[in-house]
Amino acid sequence: MRIAFFVNSIEGEATYYTTTSLALAALSRGHEVCYVTPGDFVLRPDDSLLIRATTLNGSKPKKPETLLSSLKEASVTTMDIREVQVLFLRNDPSEDADRRSWAVYAGTNFGRLAAARGVIVVNDPDGLALAQNKLYFQGFPEVVRPTTMISRSIEEIRSFIEDHPDGVILKPLQGSGGKNVFKIQSKDEANLNQIFEAASGAGYLIAQTYLPDAVGGDIRLFVMNGRPLERDGIHAAFRRVPAKGDVRSNLHASGTAEPATVTPEILAIADKLRPKLIEDGMFLVGLDIVGDRILEANVFTPGGLPEIEAAHGIDFGEDIIAALEEKVRLQQLYQGALHNRTLATL
Repeated sequence: MRIAFFVNSIEGEATYYTTTSLALAALSRGHEVCYVTPGDFVLRPDDSLLIRATTLNGSKPKKPETLLSSLKEASVTTMDIREVQVLFLRNDPSEDADRRSWAVYAGTNFGRLAAARGVIVVNDPDGLALAQNKLYFQGFPEVVRPTTMISRSIEEIRSFIEDHPDGVILKPLQGSGGKNVFKIQSKDEANLNQIFEAASGAGYLIAQTYLPDAVGGDIRLFVMNGRPLERDGIHAAFRRVPAKGDVRSNLHASGTAEPATVTPEILAIADKLRPKLIEDGMFLVGLDIVGDRILEANVFTPGGLPEIEAAHGIDFGEDIIAALEEKVRLQQLYQGALHNRTLATL
């Protein structure tokens, strides 16, 4: 099969990205791989949908560095979207929100058109359209979420902080990578106005109760087809530990990765999220968990597969590609009768 990975940009890809691991796993299993970016779709007057795909031209790199070098030298091939069996949406919309607002919805919009033409698109583009910001998080059961308020009013936020003396985490509603995430201890904090101004520049703010267990970091758990991803009793999970004096555990914000113990309590949290993830066609999701609460559900670009492989010696990318192979088999078996959202989590 041919898999197209939809990313923000070719030059922005990195050796430590999970997308790179997935592409290598696909190549090792004998599949063709190409990359597509927000500006690479063409809808012609005859209603045919084409992609200008960066294609490896038969090369089969086995290392991340070689793959990225090959991508930079690869040619761009224009092909009908029907020549692709799977379109894997792996972009981060928040990266494009400021400088390329036109690119934010390209994946979901053209993903819908691709699915209508028989391409398996994961995660399901209609589901992803519901998750363009952290409001999506509010759709999960209250029992697994920290107490949360969303507002642009500093008076409302001050009141929320006053009601939660253990502290509050303040962050943008639209954002990722730990950017503009702050811990506020008191409504009288001297620089609260400056923090509010910095964090609210992108729009609404989320205020959440601070979870004391977060001092030790959070656990990123991969969920595939609605269930925790595991092989031979080892779960695809790792602990993200924040740098000293930092509340953010994001690896892009100086956090570090350590092996994680996945407890029955953590699995119970994932179990409570399963119905919505399946309903929304979320094939691959990264859950960030602290104690008995989920901090975030990353449905666009969950990362960490290289860190998990380093810790456990298991390349879970192979399991993910194998699951896509099964979806292609089922699609062929049912001759296109299954809806994309159904196929996404089968």
